Amino acid sequence: MGTPDKVQAKAKLLFAADFDMTMVRRPIAGQRVVIEGSVEKQHNKPMTLTELKYIVAVAREKHFGKGAEACHVSQPTLSVAIKKLEEELQVKLFERNANEITVTPLGEEIVRQAQSVLEQADSIREIAKRGKDPLAGALRLGVIYTIGPYLLPDLVRQAIAHTPQMPLMLQENFTVKLLEELRTGEIDCAILAEPFPDTNLAIAPLYDEPFMAAVPSTHPLAARSNITAEELKKETMLLLGTGHCFRDHVLEVCPEFARFSSNAEGIRKSFEGSSLETIKHMVAAGMGVTLVPRLSVPKDALGPKPVKARAKGKEAAELASYITYLPFEGHVPTRRVVLAWRRSFTRYEAIAALRNAIYACELPGVTRLS
Repeated sequence: MGTPDKVQAKAKLLFAADFDMTMVRRPIAGQRVVIEGSVEKQHNKPMTLTELKYIVAVAREKHFGKGAEACHVSQPTLSVAIKKLEEELQVKLFERNANEITVTPLGEEIVRQAQSVLEQADSIREIAKRGKDPLAGALRLGVIYTIGPYLLPDLVRQAIAHTPQMPLMLQENFTVKLLEELRTGEIDCAILAEPFPDTNLAIAPLYDEPFMAAVPSTHPLAARSNITAEELKKETMLLLGTGHCFRDHVLEVCPEFARFSSNAEGIRKSFEGSSLETIKHMVAAGMGVTLVPRLSVPKDALGPKPVKARAKGKEAAELASYITYLPFEGHVPTRRVVLAWRRSFTRYEAIAALRNAIYACELPGVTRLS
């Protein structure tokens, strides 16, 4: 037995400890308490931006594994987080089938709102960055396949020279994919060729780019100084495969080709390639003719033609397979190249700097637009 003072102090300590345990078990106002037998579980963790990012990724990829890969996490981590969010909201966001994942009608609405929240969160970060340097931080730029190889080398040099604090994170893809990534905030802006579906994007015209015909140097048309679409429709036309917007551009600006698209003597007897450079090699091999955008034409290809008679052996074979590029006579088919970004994107100075870098490029043969 201790002294009365010590006994009293010990009693107070036990009372305080018992009081604290009572407070721990008592739920805070606003918390949801689930009682299972004699155990109380408190779900007091609110939804996070990470969970919203997960559901947006799965909705986009239609696959939990691919969604996890896009978010750089393991699939179990993503699945547990989404399950926790579904339990918190008490709704089912995804229909889990054997072969695919579909978004429920209510889930689609929640995913759209989640995307908006993520964009707003990014805006907060960008506002903070602009307070220090409006151009600080990387700019995520998407470019379609038929523009990237011919514009990006010069554009990257110009961007490094003028805005070294704003590195470009580049991605090449199809127009449809880039539009989707713009909508979901995976990229900040994209260089595209019109026309494309209206997705309520901000658009800045960059330049109008004419098309040229590419024919084998051994073809009778190679001796011409120009060509017409009417003459080309008689040839075997080499086109990019389905999915490339340039294929659609060629068919749109050259209606003569479109009318023969189902004719065995017209465009159907053509060969489809996976890239513009592959198509060029096939032209060089004499397999047919094609159309190319002006920026894809090598600088030395429009100069004086080489004298093939002086070459021998392998050199002769290489020179004999080179391509002749011909401008169009009369109406010249063109495509309009634009810079597109989300209207909610707040880095206005970055967009202006990118446009200035593009205009600082050489861009031979195109018509610049203000």
